[in-house]
Order: sequence, then C-alpha cells, then structure tokens
Amino acid sequence: MEETLKSAEEKIIEDVSTGLQPVLQYFVDIYQTMALQFGSWSALIQLGIIAVAGLLAVLLARPLRSLCARVWPESTRSVSIRLREMVDKLIFPALWVLFLWISTAALRGIGEGNDVVRIAASLLNAWILIRLFTTVVADPFWSRVFATAAWFVAALSVLRLLNPTITLLDSVALTIGDTRVSIYLLLKGGVIAAILLWIAAGASNVLQTRLKSTRRLTPSVQVLIGQLAKFTFLFVAIVIALNTVGIDLTALAIFSGAVGVGIGFGLQKIVSNLISGIILLMDRSIKPGDVIEVGGTYGRVTSLGARYASVLTRDGTEHLIPNEELIIGRVVNWSHSNPNVRQKVPVGISYKSDIELAKQLVLEACAETDRILKYPEPNCLLRGFGDSSVDFEARYWINDPSEGIANVASEMLFRIWHKFQEHGIEIPFPQRDLHLRSGSLAGGGEGEDKEEAELAA
Repeated sequence: MEETLKSAEEKIIEDVSTGLQPVLQYFVDIYQTMALQFGSWSALIQLGIIAVAGLLAVLLARPLRSLCARVWPESTRSVSIRLREMVDKLIFPALWVLFLWISTAALRGIGEGNDVVRIAASLLNAWILIRLFTTVVADPFWSRVFATAAWFVAALSVLRLLNPTITLLDSVALTIGDTRVSIYLLLKGGVIAAILLWIAAGASNVLQTRLKSTRRLTPSVQVLIGQLAKFTFLFVAIVIALNTVGIDLTALAIFSGAVGVGIGFGLQKIVSNLISGIILLMDRSIKPGDVIEVGGTYGRVTSLGARYASVLTRDGTEHLIPNEELIIGRVVNWSHSNPNVRQKVPVGISYKSDIELAKQLVLEACAETDRILKYPEPNCLLRGFGDSSVDFEARYWINDPSEGIANVASEMLFRIWHKFQEHGIEIPFPQRDLHLRSGSLAGGGEGEDKEEAELAA
C-alpha cells in the first residue's frame, strides 16, 4: 500500500514538473533576451539617448501643433475633425521616432551598438501604424482594445519574444476526444472571429446605407435586404473563423439536438419575433414611415428590426414593440394603402339654436382649417336628439396622419367656438329641474308625507 502511494506521489510530481517546464523555459528566454539587450553600458547610453530624443520631441510638438491649427482649415465635417485630432496625437511620436532613427544611423556610423535604440524606434513605428489603422474603427472601446492587443504583439515580435509566448500558450491545452484545445487556439480564434465580425458588420452597414439611397426600392424591401445581408455576413464570418482555427464543423452536429431544444423552450419568443419581423418585411403590412396605433400607442414607425419595431410618438417617446405583437395583435395602420384618413368630431347645440345656421358654421370651420382636405369635402351630419343637445357630427379628411390627429380636431373646434359665439349659437350643458310634491301614502299612518323627486331635462 505504501509503495502504491509513493509511486502515485512520484507520478504527480513528474506531471507537475513536465507541465511547468514550458513556463520555466519561457521566463528563462525572457531573462536571456533582456540581459542580452539591456545588460551593458552601451544599453544604458542608448536609454539616455532615447530619453533625450523624447524630450526634444516634447519641446517641438507644441509649436508644431500650433502651426497645424493655423494652417488646417476649420471644418464641421466629422471626417475632417477626426483626421485633425489624429494628426495632433501623432505629432509627438512621429518626432520621437524621427530622432531615434537619426540616432540609430549616427551610432552605426561611429561603430557603436544601436540595438536598444532600434528596438525603441521599431516599437514607436508599430504604435504609429496601429494608431493610423484604428482611426477607421468608430467605437472608441474596440479601437483601444485592438490598439493595445496589436501593440503588445508587435512589442513581443520586436523583442524576439513572440515565439516563446506562443509556445507557452500552446502548451496549456485540453484534449476533448480527438480535438486539442489550447489557450493559444482560443485566443487566435477569438481574434480572427472579432476581426471577421467587425468586417461583416461594416460591410452590412455600408450596404444598408447604399440601399437607403436607392429610390427604386420601397422601405420594407430595403430593410429586408439589409437584414438578410447582415445575417448572411455574420454567418459566413463565424464559419470562416471556425475553419481558420481548425475546428471541424461536422463535430458541431452533436449539439444540434440541444440547440433545437433551446430554440423550442428558451428561445421561443426570440425566434417568434425574428420570424414575425421577416413576415412583416415580406408582406409589407407595416413598413418604416407608416403611422400605426397598437395597444394604445400611436406614432410613426421609424425602423423595423429583427426583434422589434421602433414607434416614435408625438410626444417624442420611442416605443420598442416586439414584432410578434404586430402579427398576432390588432393594429390600426393609418397609412397602409392610402394616407387619407377621415375623422369624426361630435358637436352639440342647444334646442333653441338654429340648426341650419349651426351646420353652415361647422362646415365653414372645417374649410378654414389648414390641414383639412377640400376634397373629399367636409360634411356635417345630424346624428340625433340628445338629453341636452341636438347632436351633430363633423366629418372631414386629412392626408398627413403622421403630423397628428388631435391637433386638427382642436384647431377646428376652436374655430367652431368662435363662430358660435359670434352668431349666438348656444352650446348646451346638462341641466336638471327638481320638482317636489307633497302627499299622503295610500294605507300609511296619519300625518305621514311622501316626497317624490322628479328629474326633468
């Protein structure tokens, strides 16, 4: 039993030593490289030259920035502003690297070593090139992430530490079946996938911009083509990334059952909204620019996405309505096939007023309201005789429901009020007359009174 435990301990120690050997070798390589590059008086002198070159660059950068501000024309274009900001940020490193390359040539001319100065100049060159390339990345966060990662790789390459680092990351691996997955493989796949997805997203945005400028396509077709292209680009990018890192796509077939179950349960609403969005884009029942009313929300459709539709109301509130609600619910589309919309506004007058004159005044108010169409002509109908008023109904048409509906009725009612006041047309309000009558109840006691209230209009 003791011999078995002892052999197990020796096996564990041997495995740990074997696993730590690449790590130890990595640090040995770093120490040897750093000692070779910086462990001499010549290296210290070169470090001083680097510091002096940096100081000169700082002193000259400020006047050059002032000169650039005077020469560079003022512009409100975002591209010009970003380019100017980039030039301002690159003046200092450009001067520094210029002085370093001059120092490298001078040291070579007098026969002195220049490895440290050359390494510093190479790192600055890499930083400048990375800065120029990251200007095309609009997102500041991803721009900084890409710049940091690229500069780190460039620094390892310049210091001749890139290969030891790759060896170390590749040595830490996990074997699943016939597939060996290492940290290096995961990092490589993540970087490739991020770059390809960024390219796919950029290509999709460019295509959608071009589609919006095409007048031959309706808004719904533009959105449909843009969404399909976006999904296609993303799918192709993921497939290419998986193939690049050596992952066999056929191995993913074992997960198809789990994915199907996930779609059936956990992703049911997401898939439902996605399919509903595609249906809306294909049948064009709701498209960008339509004025709709759904679930008490009235507004204009600003965009149709894969998951929701954006509806902007008159008060500036933007509602994100899931596509599924637009498919299974009742939606009022005020501008589906025809932008013309008829409105009905009730108007009541007193029984003592002239109904013919009241009708004429209502039609005049409709005709004087700017957004009410002249054709079809407005109309005023007598709808009935109410408890307190003669009930009319003004009917009129507008062709711009996206500009609001209540404001048209408000303007027309203001005009009706002023006209009724000018011509003595009375607008009634509920009135009640109370009649009290005393009497004796049949079969009741002596002196017992009954009060009966009658309500009359």
